[in-house]
Amino acid sequence: MGSFKQLNCTYFKLEVAITCMQFEDNKTILIVDDVTAIRQLFTAYLKKAGYKTVEAESGEEALKLAEENHFDGILLDLNLTGIDGLETCRRLRAMEAYRFSPILIVTAADKTAILSEAFEAGCDDFITKPINSVVLCARLKAHIQRAELYLQHQRMRDALHRYVSPKTMQMIEQHAASGENPPTEKQELCILFTDMRGFTQLAQQIEPEELFRLLGEHLTRQAELVYEYGGYVDKYAGDGITAVFEGDDMEKRSCLCAQEIIAHAQDVIAARQNHLFAVSCGISKGMAITGNIGSHEHLNYTVVGEAVNLAARLCGSGGPISIIVSENIYKPASNDSRFLFIPRDDIQVKGVEKPVIIYELTPSIQVAAKSG
Repeated sequence: MGSFKQLNCTYFKLEVAITCMQFEDNKTILIVDDVTAIRQLFTAYLKKAGYKTVEAESGEEALKLAEENHFDGILLDLNLTGIDGLETCRRLRAMEAYRFSPILIVTAADKTAILSEAFEAGCDDFITKPINSVVLCARLKAHIQRAELYLQHQRMRDALHRYVSPKTMQMIEQHAASGENPPTEKQELCILFTDMRGFTQLAQQIEPEELFRLLGEHLTRQAELVYEYGGYVDKYAGDGITAVFEGDDMEKRSCLCAQEIIAHAQDVIAARQNHLFAVSCGISKGMAITGNIGSHEHLNYTVVGEAVNLAARLCGSGGPISIIVSENIYKPASNDSRFLFIPRDDIQVKGVEKPVIIYELTPSIQVAAKSG
């Protein structure tokens, strides 16, 4: 991820590009007026400008047409028989498909006092009678472009959500306006590290496309479980993930998540009759720093700290289908009937003077019964 200044610049360039690009021809406009001559006049103006048009002579008809079709913009007269223009505008704006579509109110010059109500009802602009075709087409085009620009931004934002963690996205939204990188944040976190055992051997046995598909399925399910238990994926690391849990009961939630990950791995092993799909997990807790690391051109918003390194070491110390946890994970979770911990031999961790006390978390009772 680039710096915030670069991110803002990217958004600006995108906006310029979209604004200057040639928008799709043949946009369809819904014209709503109970006077036939007015509808025909609007139709003549808009068709000359390259638009398609559909006519409705009442609010009821307009709402029905809007439900059955998609319109890129709506011209709506205020003085309609039956459902008036204001109520029609409100109902159109309440439809999911028309949350951002341009709605232009058509009103007589002496009725501008009601425009405040029209804007409250959700209209984007107004056109006064008698109609000036140049003003009509210019305003309509501007609003359609603005709506498309917004939707482009929304699609890009949705895509960004799929590539970065919720924590990173939250940081971007909070600090992008200022263009400044956020300060680092120090807090106690639980780190869950997963690793697929025998991945190198597995890679030699199956085709790369199949390997990629299977790995994708593995990591997809692991990520889903992390979010189900209130954590977030900090990074995908080859054949495993680094997940972060924070807040109340983070020790227990990380343990439950690890048990579910192991259960999924056991299901895959049973289905494919191949132990090379085994997964091991390591869980640790400690103070960690969350912030940006990297160069000015490419930043990574991530978690750094002893707990991250220890979780990776714990994961590596266990066998296939195992969950190894640190003592500060064991203590708050040991009295929970959902967990059974078995003491393991202490391990020596590089950079740590004393041996680290560790425990192995067994699969849940339901998981053990299922695999048996």
